[in-house]
This record gives sequence, structure tokens and C-alpha cells, in this order.
Amino acid sequence: MARFTGSTWKKSRRYGISLSGTGKELEKRPYAPGQHGPNQRKKLSEYGTQLQEKQKLRFMYGLTERQFRRMFEEAGNMKGIHGENFMILLESRLDNLVYRLGLARTRPQARQLVNHGHVTVDGGRVDIPSYRVKPGQAIGLREKSQKLNIVEEAVEVNNFVPEYLAFDAEKHEGSYSRYPERSELPAEINEALIVEFYSR
Repeated sequence: MARFTGSTWKKSRRYGISLSGTGKELEKRPYAPGQHGPNQRKKLSEYGTQLQEKQKLRFMYGLTERQFRRMFEEAGNMKGIHGENFMILLESRLDNLVYRLGLARTRPQARQLVNHGHVTVDGGRVDIPSYRVKPGQAIGLREKSQKLNIVEEAVEVNNFVPEYLAFDAEKHEGSYSRYPERSELPAEINEALIVEFYSR
């Protein structure tokens, strides 16, 4: 299955969650799309609830079904709680950490920065969005990418960097200090439902 390239605003309204992280999608119309959106009373089955939770997380991080499933299975082979390990693996992706540091305003924008070779890890250029960053590694921008307009704008409006990251706004450089705790990850996601979905 190819990566979703349709309207993320419609998906955000369908799932009742801001997939971009900006919250703009739900400002004017915080209900499902379509002419019956505001008055829908459809009750989801147990399977439907689990599927919806899985889709919310998949669209949030912008993964294909194959990537998502492979990472989920990898998390199952790690010590600890399956769902939490899965969330930590997703959070450790390079494109996500570029977004979390505030070098991009959305995850798709962060993915584009990585794809176009603007991002470095420990000083070396990395152009793979799914690259898994390890605690202690430094994330920055190439020298000629420092003054990009989208980067300058993103850094200017960003007012929050998670505690598991350190960021120097002047140098446009940060580091992945440690793995995040579950309390620092998206609270609107119930990963237990995703584990149940794949355990059917």
C-alpha cells in the first residue's frame, strides 16, 4: 500500500485528532467530513475502534501499512511493554525528531527536509526519513541549509521542545538525549487497542 497523499485535513476531522500537530484542521469544523458530519451517531464496533486507533497513529507519523506493521513486530521482540516500545520506535525516526526539535512545522515538511539531504546526524548527511536515531546522537542541518526560509519560520514559531531532546536554536542543532517515557508521547493515542488489533 502506497503512502497516503490525500487530504490530511479530512482524515483529521474523521478521527477527531490533529494529524499535523498544528490543530488548524479542527478549528472551524471539529466534526467528521461530509454533509452528515455534525450529526453522525454511528457507533463503532470493537474492531472498528481498534482499526481507527491504528489508522490515527499510522497517519500521524505518515507511514505505509507495511512500514507500520514491520515496526510493530519489531517492538514485540523487545523487552518491556509492546505498545510503549512501538511508540518509542516511532518517536525515534529521524523525520519525527526533526519535527519535534522545531526545525519543521509538520512531519511531512520534516520528511521533505530529510529526503532533500538538508539534515545531518552526528555531522554526516542522512537522507532516509525512517533512519532510527539513537540516544546521544546529534541532529542538525547542513551549513548551506541553515538559512532556509521554512526552517527559520519553523524555529521562530516553535515554543516547545520535549524534555528528551536538547536544542540550540542559534545553531539549529539538537540532540536525542534519551528515549521518551510514555507520559511524554501523544496522550490521545491508546496503543493497547493497536496491540489488540494486530493480535486478532
